[in-house]
Amino acid sequence: MNKQPVTLLYGRLGKNPELKYTVKSEPVCTLSIAENIEGSASPIWHNVIVWGKQAEDCPVFLKKGSEVFVRGRINIKQNKSKDGTFQKLVEIRAFSIGFTNE
Repeated sequence: MNKQPVTLLYGRLGKNPELKYTVKSEPVCTLSIAENIEGSASPIWHNVIVWGKQAEDCPVFLKKGSEVFVRGRINIKQNKSKDGTFQKLVEIRAFSIGFTNE
């Protein structure tokens, strides 16, 4: 099995965290993070998925505009749309989330 290397990123949340629960009652939170790269005209946007207790903590401590850092692995999925075409979805499955208390 070919595992992706660990990725680190630092940025700000583009919207409030979205916490949901799976059918097995597992908490999962999605984050949209804008990473500013020096010399780039616009930020790079990342979709981040957080599981477990950390997922439940994200909406409590984070909000749109919060600075965060993420440590995780890149996960690439292919979804089939209604018209039958495949779309590639790239997300980061977070191991840990860090933030400042502003």
